Amino acid sequence: MNRLAKRGSETLIEMVATDDDIAVLTKFKATNPEGEESNGPLYETNSSAGSELPGSSEFDKRQQSKDSIFFCDGIRRIDYVLSYVDDPKQEGDKKMERRKEFENNLLKSGLELETEDKKDSEDGRTYFIKIHAPWEVLTTYAEVLNIKMPIRENDIPPAMENPFECMFGLFRLPKEVMNPEPDYFTAPFSKQRQELFCIEDENTFFSPSVRNRIVYYILSRCPYGTEEGKKKFGIKRLLSNGTYTAAYPLHDCQYWKKSRDPNCGNERYTLYTQWARFLRFYKEQPLDLIRRYYGERIGIYFAWLGFYTEMLFFAAVVGLICFIYGWITMTDNMSSIEICDESIGGEIIMCPLCDRNCEYWKLNTTCESSRYSHLFDNVATLFFAIFMGIWVTLFLEFWKRRQARLEYEWDLVDFEEEQQQLQLRPEYEAKCTQKKKNPVTQELELERKWTLDFYGKLFLCWMAILFWISLIIASMIAVIVYRLSVYAAFASLMEDTESLRPISSLLTPQLATSVTASCLNFVIIMILNFLYERIAVWITDMEVPRTHLEYENRLTMKMFLFQFVNYYSSCFYVAFFKGKFVGYPGAYTYMFSKWRNEECDPAGCLIELTTQLTIIMAGKQIWGNIQEAILPWVWNWWRRRRARTNSEKLYSRWEQDHALQSFGPLGLFYEYLEMVIQFGFITLFVASFPLAPLLALMNNILEIRVDSWKLTTQYRRPVASKAHSIGVWQEILNGMAVLSVVTNAFIVAFTSDMIPRLVYYHAYSTDQNSPMSGYINNSLSVFQISDFPSEPGASPGTFTTCRYRDYRYPPDHEKKYLHTMQFWHILAAKMAFIIIMEHIVFIVKFFVAWMIPDVPSEVKARIKREKFLTIQILHEYELNKLKENLCNRTDYQVEKEVIATEGKRELAQVMG
Repeated sequence: MNRLAKRGSETLIEMVATDDDIAVLTKFKATNPEGEESNGPLYETNSSAGSELPGSSEFDKRQQSKDSIFFCDGIRRIDYVLSYVDDPKQEGDKKMERRKEFENNLLKSGLELETEDKKDSEDGRTYFIKIHAPWEVLTTYAEVLNIKMPIRENDIPPAMENPFECMFGLFRLPKEVMNPEPDYFTAPFSKQRQELFCIEDENTFFSPSVRNRIVYYILSRCPYGTEEGKKKFGIKRLLSNGTYTAAYPLHDCQYWKKSRDPNCGNERYTLYTQWARFLRFYKEQPLDLIRRYYGERIGIYFAWLGFYTEMLFFAAVVGLICFIYGWITMTDNMSSIEICDESIGGEIIMCPLCDRNCEYWKLNTTCESSRYSHLFDNVATLFFAIFMGIWVTLFLEFWKRRQARLEYEWDLVDFEEEQQQLQLRPEYEAKCTQKKKNPVTQELELERKWTLDFYGKLFLCWMAILFWISLIIASMIAVIVYRLSVYAAFASLMEDTESLRPISSLLTPQLATSVTASCLNFVIIMILNFLYERIAVWITDMEVPRTHLEYENRLTMKMFLFQFVNYYSSCFYVAFFKGKFVGYPGAYTYMFSKWRNEECDPAGCLIELTTQLTIIMAGKQIWGNIQEAILPWVWNWWRRRRARTNSEKLYSRWEQDHALQSFGPLGLFYEYLEMVIQFGFITLFVASFPLAPLLALMNNILEIRVDSWKLTTQYRRPVASKAHSIGVWQEILNGMAVLSVVTNAFIVAFTSDMIPRLVYYHAYSTDQNSPMSGYINNSLSVFQISDFPSEPGASPGTFTTCRYRDYRYPPDHEKKYLHTMQFWHILAAKMAFIIIMEHIVFIVKFFVAWMIPDVPSEVKARIKREKFLTIQILHEYELNKLKENLCNRTDYQVEKEVIATEGKRELAQVMG
């Protein structure tokens, strides 16, 4: 190792503004031990060749462990790593100048750098720059970022233990895993009051996650030169233009074994063995350790996902009971009994389902599908729809309580978004050309100038969004046209193919069309998702949002709006449009005057909605797990295979992490989006498929372990960041919860056959012993075949009439083919049911929400107690400090200052 310069013990760090009003750290001044300034290079270079000093790199690297997370001196911790490939062919000189300027500015900001030569890397091509934040930098930025640090161990007695805790011992993790560090009273860090904080060791006082967060803050704002008359800055730009190939904090050890270095915490190994293995699926999650290692933002996601999965258990149990009820009563369903009866369903001739090449068919050909339809279309469906309306309210309200408890336990009670999420984005700062006085703070703030060019870009962005939504609607119409076009082909194929006749009773043309259309729709959904994800990020980047929070909110709304239409449009079509605007034989309605609108099965459209929902939901979950687990593993394996040129070389910790995938700033965004889309499936359409919560539960049990496994083993360590809630996703979930009440009420009323059956049971049944007898015949109208304007293409044989699903007068009635009074009775009953069900569920929802406070009373009391004790500790410190400072002053002055300070403390306690 060649020490080209040695950093002195004193550094000067000042916040100044550049010409572009970008806040950066500058004016680092290094001094040698004699106090003289050094003008030479301010970083250290490691090379196995050409070492002139006694402590050469070759010797140090032999002594250093593979998993070392320290500089070659074994003392300074590596807080961040940059990598690049020196390629002179592709703008090599320009990139070299950028790197030189960037690294010099990092040194001026107080960071320490150590470079690993490409000769020491495994592939022989990659340079690694290791970054260390010394104590002076950490304390400065801890104060700038308002990071809370411990001042005294928390002595508030823990909450009363659950008396049934012993029953859950099987699901618990060891205490040292669940609580990796003591609980402390905390206060925002201050350099002037360092002795107030529990600083036992400067090297371990700031956790690795806090250290990498501070370093990333510097990297994202450090300038690297002026290009085209504009200041360029930030590691993000340097990564995008290829100046650096990667930037990441280090994992603390290998995931499958502990590090031999006693200074490593081995938290990654603990997370893998106790959390990321699938065989631990029944264990609780070590949320405190997740938060400590990955930061609060990722911790809150896994807390929400775990809580959501726990609540799904209750919905899955009730849904399974409803399904079992449908299974048990399936043989007693009078509708399917009549359809399957040869003397009833076998004698009813149905009108052709298409205009050409479709035969007249007997009702009993849909026997099996009518039986299976009863699994989901029964009285339990109504109960389950109401139950889920209440369940979703309980889930959201109890999550607020759980979130409040986490805010207290993770010391986020006073966390404000301004501390991190509301910090200006570097991209926004670069675009700002003027300042404006804030009316609240009276300070000058950067403001984006609204130019004609910006309005043009904004208009283009929204036109692009509308275009993609229109493309989804067009694709849905294309699938509908496919359904209308291929039905006749399936009908002819099953009629003419001998091998298909044995299963024709189970696989009807309607079911075959529905299944293939659902699969085609799923493929289209996946393709459009893949394309739009990139378009949405590009559009949001063009808008240049002001803050990180604003950026995420804009991207979230774009992606959610698109995926809402993309995933749910086909389900909305089957639930609320298919079979509703068909017309009747001889006067059918046509799409684009060409394709005849689809009809529902005689047993209703609910079974088709169930099929559509099952294929899209299950397909998405299977593909999502493949995409999240298998693809990163294959990609990492391939990268390691290509890079490994000499297995005998040292494969260092930074090289091992370099071979992993980057989690990216939007990695968590896609995880939330996946779960929120699933939440929509189990709430918006759950009346059609009571097993949806069970499928979601099984998927989420796997999802937790897949997400934890890939994060721990397949991805580089993400930069730690704070968050006290799930953000805008909470509002989206609330909106979907309200919408789900409406959609389920409409599904029960218009998609299922429940309301027509109830109307028949109470108003039109003529058999007191078996009130539902004759329902099928009552629900089918009669059409005179001779009234067809043109023959459908099939010979009617000996019969002169056919039946179709509707409530219309027969051909011999004076109101021929007009709707009967029963139709209007049923429609009125459906509308009344929707109004009554919505009001009942909404009243219960709002009452439950009112009854359950967002913050538990115990947590409120503990928050107040902790605030009181923290204020007391701070004021005691200030009082003692004041007494020390005034020891040389007159007694009268000391007494006056002490009285003033004590009065100030008492006033603060009263106001707190």
